[in-house]
Amino acid sequence: MNVLIIEDETAAAVNLQAILKKVAPTYNVLAILESIEESVDYFSEPNQTMPDLVFMDIHLADGESFHIFDKVQITAPIIFTTAYDEYALRAFKVNSIDYILKPIKEEDLCRAIEKLAQLSGKERTEYHDRVENMVETSKRENQRVFLVHYKDKIIPLAIDDVAFFYTSNEKVSAYTYSGERYIIDRTLETLQSLLPTDEFFRANRQFIVARKAVKDIAVWFGSRLALNLTLETPERIIISKARVPEFKQWLMAIQPSN
Repeated sequence: MNVLIIEDETAAAVNLQAILKKVAPTYNVLAILESIEESVDYFSEPNQTMPDLVFMDIHLADGESFHIFDKVQITAPIIFTTAYDEYALRAFKVNSIDYILKPIKEEDLCRAIEKLAQLSGKERTEYHDRVENMVETSKRENQRVFLVHYKDKIIPLAIDDVAFFYTSNEKVSAYTYSGERYIIDRTLETLQSLLPTDEFFRANRQFIVARKAVKDIAVWFGSRLALNLTLETPERIIISKARVPEFKQWLMAIQPSN
């Protein structure tokens, strides 16, 4: 069986390969892909060997792996992997979709492989349909309000009021246009999956920025970009060279009229 691994953490990919070699020695790993871009290129290549099974990390360096499905069709069964047992996994359980929590353990991998091995042709088709439905549902279920702690109260924070999200020292904060800062009990990865992609962009590992907060852009060293927002930020926001095209496309996208 040909297997494809989509994982941007080297240690996690090596660990998965090692366990696969132990529990399923006949499985052949075609490639290890580290990003959405690499994955789309792989599945777009007409002469490429297609996998019989895909292990796919949910959170990649250049965004959610769900975006791969926007550009290419994947017919192979998918086993999702993630470090976060949060909103997406609840959807997986409802739809009987396999997933494995990191760090991946041998018994979890065996369970997932055995389950997929028992699927009939019809069940594999239904499985693929459930994956597509789950992906589409996850895109529609954007969260517009978060509950945050403020002094001795819990208050609603509308995303329309948030200029950017920032993580530092394992804490995530939301900064509003009025200059207020609230601690958010979510990771940036989770926020990225909940926020509408036409309004918010994952600039790098520290920042998610709102479109309407972007004031101007400066060309930075190494063909990177430096963002200036309408309010002061804890540190400079740098867009890597690899993500510049994606950022420009996002920034120039026409917004739907209200």
